[in-house]
Amino acid sequence: MPYEVQGVVAQGKGQEVSLETVLVPDPGPGEAVVNVQACGVCHTDLHYREGGISDDYPFLLGHEAAGTVEAVGEGVTGLEPGDFVILNWRAVCGQCRACLRGRPWYCFATHNAKQKMTLKDGTELSPALGIGAFLEKTLVAAGQCTKVSDDAPAQVAGLLGCGVMAGIGAAVNTGQVTRGDSVAVIGCGGVGDAAILGSSLAGAAKIIAVDVDDRKLEWARGFGATHTVNSRSADPVEAIRDLTGGNGADVVIEAVGRPETYEQAFYARDLAGTVVLVGVPTPDMRIDLPLLDVFGRGGALKSSWYGDCLPSRDFPMLIDLFLQNRLPLDKFVSETIGLDQVEEAFGKMHRGEVLRSVVVL
Repeated sequence: MPYEVQGVVAQGKGQEVSLETVLVPDPGPGEAVVNVQACGVCHTDLHYREGGISDDYPFLLGHEAAGTVEAVGEGVTGLEPGDFVILNWRAVCGQCRACLRGRPWYCFATHNAKQKMTLKDGTELSPALGIGAFLEKTLVAAGQCTKVSDDAPAQVAGLLGCGVMAGIGAAVNTGQVTRGDSVAVIGCGGVGDAAILGSSLAGAAKIIAVDVDDRKLEWARGFGATHTVNSRSADPVEAIRDLTGGNGADVVIEAVGRPETYEQAFYARDLAGTVVLVGVPTPDMRIDLPLLDVFGRGGALKSSWYGDCLPSRDFPMLIDLFLQNRLPLDKFVSETIGLDQVEEAFGKMHRGEVLRSVVVL
């Protein structure tokens, strides 16, 4: 029999979300049902509501989550009821050309649950990033469940499911920040601050935070930024160069996802430096750069998929660092809320009033 639970649904473009009864089927082969304990309110969920991802409404929102396994389907190994897990939206297949070459973080055939969750009238729901976790119980592919220590609070652990992992991974995995590097991070929301934290963890000597909001810049200092630049009052490219001996930063991480900030990142890096795009653009955005500058400046222009993380490797490691008081993940949690407060949380996020609102169930 399907589980009948409450979840947050986006019915149409730009419409306020609503709390609906959702039917969650028993897990089929290779699937798991998870009791969601906490789920962060991520900007990607707002992108879904606004039609910035696709128009496959209605969407079941929420994806940055942790909880306990309720049940598993046929053929599932290494996972059983009661396990505490972080949900991930890139369950690797193990068989594609990326996986077979030893690069599973690039997996080209990630998968989700095959069955659909529905509204009571049978309308099929599109779960955000294949998860849909603003929900009391959700159905996912078993590979989307990563076991970690249950000593970590769910509202902290779940953050690794998306934004915090994306930022830390953009610095450590994609940007390959190392000791002594200079790093600039453009955009100091949750992902940008996580990139700052990751850069600090990796031993960067200078970490420059760039934003238009002084409040966010102060938050950035709390995650390890050594310098801040308000780009409303100063040219960020010139400021970054001034702070790096006129050269530019070794690694510049763009955590906004806009053409103008990407161009700033491109010109704010040192020769042979690296630009990492982790901010999510919309489908209509374009960039126009002189090809000679792309050639002449050398280095690397990279995009960061989910922080190029491998959940089975990275999630347990980062939770262990948190439990050792070496990674202050709890500082990202601005408030805890209920399922019926997600729409209000979108407003706070849009206004830059919070790093993360976290739904606790």
